[in-house]
Amino acid sequence: MKRLAAGVDCSTQSTKVVVVDVETGREVARGQAPHTVEGSDGARETHPQVWWEALRTALGQTELANEIDAVSVAGQQHGLVCLDEAGQPLRPATLWNDTRSGPDAARLVEALGAAAWAERVGVVPVASFTASKWAWLRRVEPKTASRTAAIRLPHDYLTERLTGVGVTDRGDASGTAWWSTADGAYSAEVLALPELGLDPALLPKVLGPAEAAGTVTAAAAEATGLRAGTVVGPGTGDNMGAALGLGLRSGVPVVSLGTSGTAYMVSKTRIADPSGDVAGFADASGLFLPLACTLNCTLAVDRVAAMLKLERDDVTASGEVVALPYFDGERTPNLPEAAAAFFGLRHDTDPGAILMATYEGVAVSLLEAIDTIDRCSSGVNADAPLVLIGGGARGKTWQDVVRRLSGRPVSIPEATELVAMGGAVQAASVLLGEAPGDVAARWKTDRGTLLPAIERDTETIERHRHTRRLALEAISGSQSRS
Repeated sequence: MKRLAAGVDCSTQSTKVVVVDVETGREVARGQAPHTVEGSDGARETHPQVWWEALRTALGQTELANEIDAVSVAGQQHGLVCLDEAGQPLRPATLWNDTRSGPDAARLVEALGAAAWAERVGVVPVASFTASKWAWLRRVEPKTASRTAAIRLPHDYLTERLTGVGVTDRGDASGTAWWSTADGAYSAEVLALPELGLDPALLPKVLGPAEAAGTVTAAAAEATGLRAGTVVGPGTGDNMGAALGLGLRSGVPVVSLGTSGTAYMVSKTRIADPSGDVAGFADASGLFLPLACTLNCTLAVDRVAAMLKLERDDVTASGEVVALPYFDGERTPNLPEAAAAFFGLRHDTDPGAILMATYEGVAVSLLEAIDTIDRCSSGVNADAPLVLIGGGARGKTWQDVVRRLSGRPVSIPEATELVAMGGAVQAASVLLGEAPGDVAARWKTDRGTLLPAIERDTETIERHRHTRRLALEAISGSQSRS
């Protein structure tokens, strides 16, 4: 009898479910339901109940929920979910791209020093991380913080709704800034900081990569159509899920082009980058996942194209134009209050050049992150192609820009829902007692198109770097005088 595994991707914009044959990895069904993201002036929030309803809808669309043998949830990282004593959300969740906690992150960094954060925990706090958001909540909504009986990440919340058990995994926990990749445990020193004052009893138990979170409860089965007793994997963060879905080997660089842009690789050694540009995350297999993230990626390009009334691929050579596409503030570099800026514009500048510069501005930051990861980790494999994933990976201009600015061959996997596929890999791994890497290899999840390397465009890279450096120096000078 055919056994089925389901992977869930609870992203910023929607929840997706992919159902696959456990033996072959062949996709047999999928579903998707949108989320509502609210907020302005740096606020980005979604009520956790929206995720639960989206999961129910997406599972229903597969028409196979009652035949699934194992399920695992990969979710957007860092989001802060505060629950009361009955397990109900006290307020909408603050999402990873909510930048209101920028000042709180700065105070946390000052409390220990950037080098100490990197060495002891693996990351240096920025507005994105859960610890910064909790510090913001305590400062701005102290009554809500005092009523909080449990803190969860987005994937934890859905896993708990399915199983009734409050658990997380090391990958997603490493993005909170209060779980240490050095110790493999919550950091008592961090939790005791005056800005956090957090009782570890409020946090979920951290499971190992092969541990089941539990099984689907009778109540969850009635709500979702899953069978009671269905195995539930530990789940993980979305980037860790994509790495599982790719069966990613150590040293292979990845650039993901989506709502956010990310650059990462699996590393055999943990990293400690005091600059904070690269977060020293854990992965979902027992290794590490050094990663850099930009808040502005495909949406920045789409926004500029819309303003200029262009299609996404209506580009011309950027010439003198340089874009700092920081429409939503920025995480790398760490400028939560920044806005977008364009340089080198003239009366006769072609709108297509402005659009091309926006692509390049995003890509340069992500490719610089790969260089930083190479210096901080067990090393990027110089012979490995750069794996390009996410919604933008299918775009011709994105492919051309990444090839031109990286000088590397570029691999584009066939699988389009890699985060959900990673959830399915994990679910099958727990169900079968098989290592996730072996599952992904058997399913051949990394197959795809290989684009050969072209000569690296160092002139454009240096123009972007030079202009950005001058702009950031001006910003820093302005902030120090204010």
